[in-house]
Amino acid sequence: MFERWTAAEIASQQEMEQCRFVACDFSGANLTDKRFIDCVFERCNLSLATLAGAGLQNVTFRECKLSGVQFSACRDMWFEVEFAHCQLPYASFHGKRMRGARFANCVLTEVDFSYADLADAVFAECNLAGAIFEQTQLTATDFTTASGFLIDPDTNVVKRARFSLEGLPGLLSKHEIIVA
Repeated sequence: MFERWTAAEIASQQEMEQCRFVACDFSGANLTDKRFIDCVFERCNLSLATLAGAGLQNVTFRECKLSGVQFSACRDMWFEVEFAHCQLPYASFHGKRMRGARFANCVLTEVDFSYADLADAVFAECNLAGAIFEQTQLTATDFTTASGFLIDPDTNVVKRARFSLEGLPGLLSKHEIIVA
């Protein structure tokens, strides 16, 4: 377990496997080309960290701040992440393949999911206000407890996606239909 590490302490590491980072401040850290395999980040701040070419394989984030993180710059090979109780405003997953990804109790305001593959993903109790879904693969994705989203079924694949009755306005807003 690595507790209260800073960006300077992780800078010398190239590959981390089965590591647990607790209460670390990696905000603004340059994590370019680093590899994280089977790692857990708990209560860490990674806001505006640079992940260009970084490998995230089976990485879990719990209660982390990830504002503005460009996950779209990560390696595509074995990209597998999970988020619980995280703050991810202005993050980007543009073009990422994230089949079966799980987001639980996360703030995903203004997040870019355009051109991503989120088939079978789960957004449990997530705030998706202002999130961008454009040409996004959402087959069998679960939005039943998510809120704030606006998804255009004409520009996204939503076959078998699950929504609650409360979520219907997020699918119909472009048509100016009022659901009462």
